[in-house]
Amino acid sequence: MCYGDDARPPLPPISGGSVAAGGDLTLEAADGNRFMTYAAHPANPTGAGVVILPDIRGLHMFYKELADQFAVAGFDAIAIDYFGRTAETDNRDESFAFRPHVEQTTAEGVDADAAAAIAHLRSANGGAVERVFSVGFCFGGAASWRQSATQPGLSGAIGFYGVPSRIESYIPSMQAPLLVLVAGADHTPVEAFEQFDVDLNEANVPHTMVVYDGAPHSFFDRTFKEHAEACEDAWKQMLAFIANPPAN
Repeated sequence: MCYGDDARPPLPPISGGSVAAGGDLTLEAADGNRFMTYAAHPANPTGAGVVILPDIRGLHMFYKELADQFAVAGFDAIAIDYFGRTAETDNRDESFAFRPHVEQTTAEGVDADAAAAIAHLRSANGGAVERVFSVGFCFGGAASWRQSATQPGLSGAIGFYGVPSRIESYIPSMQAPLLVLVAGADHTPVEAFEQFDVDLNEANVPHTMVVYDGAPHSFFDRTFKEHAEACEDAWKQMLAFIANPPAN
């Protein structure tokens, strides 16, 4: 499990921002799947939107709060759930038996749901969203990078704690730039990300990779006070990437 119920997203290094609206929403993907989301809209939109791909528990409170924090930073945000096709409940707290549902997900299903969320962002808030980015964590980290290859017109894909080997086959098709945020003490060794960097360079995929030495899996959590500096820098990296994604 990535984030427990006690985890809380770090606050963005922004002053004066606020959320104009936020709440639960059900969307429908192109294949007819109806799935849970949580959308948050900023009082002062910047023209950018973010689709949040959660960890293996799906849409739980950490990601709803994170959507709010992205709205505080000026971005329309929507966090999605993965399990509309298989789960008969909307409970995603620590008691949720997520493993059987994760095993039934497909890349095509996740991407279809992400596409519906992207379409919602582009139509919501009076059409204020002109650029859309994905950001994912753990299971959603690699899924976010995959969106670079599967979502036409995506402006960028951000991932924490992703496993590069899960998306090797998509690298030649990637179009949007990547931001790769690496926990130096994660389950996936840093060497795997060094190879990912090589593979992305060989495929001419624009990207930025940042390694946080000694940071564990799920370090992006304001209850981890010993990693506050890494959390602050990760926010700064995301804000800079959204403002000015790398290009070839």
